[in-house]
Order: sequence, then C-alpha cells, then structure tokens
Amino acid sequence: MSLGDEPGYGDGSRGDDGRYGGTGQTRTRLPDRPGDVYGGARRGRSSSRSLVTVVGVVVLLIAAIAFANRGGDDSPSTGNGGGSGGDKSRTSPTAASGERPVDSKTNGIPAGYSHDVQGAQSAGANYAVALGSDGMFNAGKRHAIVQAVADPSALDRLQSGFDADYSANFLKKIGLDTDGGAPSGSTFVNRTLPVGTKVTSSSDTAATVEVWCNSLFGLTGESSTNPVTSGWFTVTMKLTWNGDWKVLQTSQKTGPTPVNGDNAVSGADEIGKAVEEFGGFTYAR
Repeated sequence: MSLGDEPGYGDGSRGDDGRYGGTGQTRTRLPDRPGDVYGGARRGRSSSRSLVTVVGVVVLLIAAIAFANRGGDDSPSTGNGGGSGGDKSRTSPTAASGERPVDSKTNGIPAGYSHDVQGAQSAGANYAVALGSDGMFNAGKRHAIVQAVADPSALDRLQSGFDADYSANFLKKIGLDTDGGAPSGSTFVNRTLPVGTKVTSSSDTAATVEVWCNSLFGLTGESSTNPVTSGWFTVTMKLTWNGDWKVLQTSQKTGPTPVNGDNAVSGADEIGKAVEEFGGFTYAR
C-alpha cells in the first residue's frame, strides 16, 4: 500500500496518474539492515547538514531583522480584502492577509467566511484539511464532513463519490476495519497540512481555489507494513457563494514536491505520540 493509493478529493474518479485523486506514488521504505525499524532512517551527508545549519541561521537572522523593522503598525493588511474583484496586486501571492480567522464552526469545521477572495482561500484551506482527515474513513464522520462543506446542489454527487472511494475493500487493503479503526496497538494517521493557497478565477458568486498541501498517511506500530509517510499534492476546489463559500467540485494532482531533507526518520512510537498530542489549526488567508 502506498500513499498514492489513498483516496483523494475527486468525485470517485481517478487522477491523472491512474490513482484516486491523483496523489501520485510514494514508495514504502523497508529496513536497510537488521535493527532498522519502521522503514529505516535515511542518513544525510554531513556536508548537506552543515549547509542546512548555515541556511537556517541566515533565515532566522533575516526573519529577526524583518520583525525588528516592522514598526508599531499592527493593523491588518488591506490588500486582496476588498472583495472578489479587488486589486490583487497589492500583496505578494504568498503573503498572509492579516485577516482574522473565522470564529464559528459547522460539524467541527470552520465556517462563516468573508465574501471575498480571502474568504474563498480560507475556505479552500480548511475544507482541504477536513476532506483530507482521518474522519473521512468512517462513514458517519465522512457524511457529516461532506454535508458541512458541500453546496446543497452538489451534496449527493460528492457524497456518493466519496462513499465509493472509501469502500470496505479499500479500508481492508490499508489495514483498517469497516469503521476506519486501526488494529490494536496502532494509530491511523491521515492529516493534511496546507502550505499555501491561490485563486485562479473568481466572481461575486464563484471562485476556483488551489491549495498546495503536505500530508501524513499511514499506520504507526512496530509491525506496520504501511508506516506513516509524507506526500505533496495540490487540491483544486470550485466554490460557490451560498451565504458562505461551499464546495461544488474537487480534484487533486501530485506536487509540487520538494527534495527530501536530511532528517532522520522517527520511530513508530514517536510518530504516534506526536499525532495524538499535536492538534491542527484553523487556516485563514
């Protein structure tokens, strides 16, 4: 089982690489030698680590200088905040807006977004997290998630597509029971981490949002044959304004994918503990 076999954000169709959602293929690393557990640990070259250390110091220094030069103006940025048709050139595409995150939820998912480009991007990021969570592997939780994010006109289509993706056969294939539960002594991990968002088209009633994401997927446990791995993909969501931004259609493609770093791989217990102890976020542009 590879990360590429994980269901994505489509309507039950396969992605551009022939897999659900087009997540691409991630190889499961096996132990390089006796004593290596949970896939083995990659050992980076010392010269690479030295370079990473130097770069890290420089980045921290630059960040400190930028913080010091920020001045006393704590007012939020106004760029991109004037509505769907506002001047998008005021801010860098990757700059945070400074807008306050939403303060309400529907079925535990952030709701009540602003009726503008920033609100659409915030909705896209939070919906990517919800649709890429472990809750999607349980039928009851999945239905609640989809009902919370989908526009009523698309609810039945999206629901049936996701139900087909998360079939009993698929759950069995990745080592889960019919309710999406992990075997005794294991923790199932499926977490989506948005890196950034952009709007490729927008109007007063519609927006297409792309969300670049990193993900964690797999089972902890010393006997796991599907250890937790990371992947990179981009989710595209077509949203409509219906009193709030709601999902009409989703799709997914692989990447952009950076070069892996030199970090040593953590053990199964450490990964499982981290997933249980570190909570997620509410995202806002």
